[in-house]
Amino acid sequence: MTSEHIVKSFDEELNLLNNTIAQMGGLAEAQMAEAVQALVRRDVDAAARVIAEDKRIDSLEHDVDSQTVRLLALRQPMAEDLRAIVVALKISSDLERIGDHAKNLAKRIGPLTQTPPLEPVHTLRRMAALVQAMIKTVLDAYVERDLDKAGDVIARDEEVDALHTSLFRELLTYMMEDARNITPCTHLLFVAKNIERCGDHATNIAENVQFLVSGETFTDERPKGDESSVVVVEPKTAGAEGSK
Repeated sequence: MTSEHIVKSFDEELNLLNNTIAQMGGLAEAQMAEAVQALVRRDVDAAARVIAEDKRIDSLEHDVDSQTVRLLALRQPMAEDLRAIVVALKISSDLERIGDHAKNLAKRIGPLTQTPPLEPVHTLRRMAALVQAMIKTVLDAYVERDLDKAGDVIARDEEVDALHTSLFRELLTYMMEDARNITPCTHLLFVAKNIERCGDHATNIAENVQFLVSGETFTDERPKGDESSVVVVEPKTAGAEGSK
């Protein structure tokens, strides 16, 4: 009976850890969604709520840290149980970073409301929708221990990177065409980077789900489509062809 009690107690603690991760993931997903809506609607009050709510995600990450330390110290888990605990710790770190990026995005909304809206916001919205779908899918993959869903998230990261590169070019073009666009476009560049990083963290989680389920580390290099660091936008010069 004592052995059965120990096993049951251990299972309950593992379930609590999984539930904490799921709750943390739900909050991070909601934070991202609300931050994007606040950006589109230019809603500073909603942005302030996103910034304030980040503390809840930080608190849950602390709970995960405490739970994992307790499980490792008192239960001395092995094999699948040990993987579940280590992966939970890594996933909580990525979820906390998603919350931070949502907060950073929200901080840009106040300054953006002081300038006229720009067309690239619609591209940002599309990019954010893709990342939000990745976050939702990877959380489902974690709860369901689903390798196919984890693989789907990893594959979609390349599309996010490609959108980020395209948006980077678009914003640079706006800045070169009109100096008045420099300030709002700079804020939007930071917004875009925060969204792209959320996609990276969702992909990190997917890779950890793969390890959790299979026990193997997938060594294939992650496909990358983000070329914003090497983008060159040629200035438009009147009569450039005739000057040769």
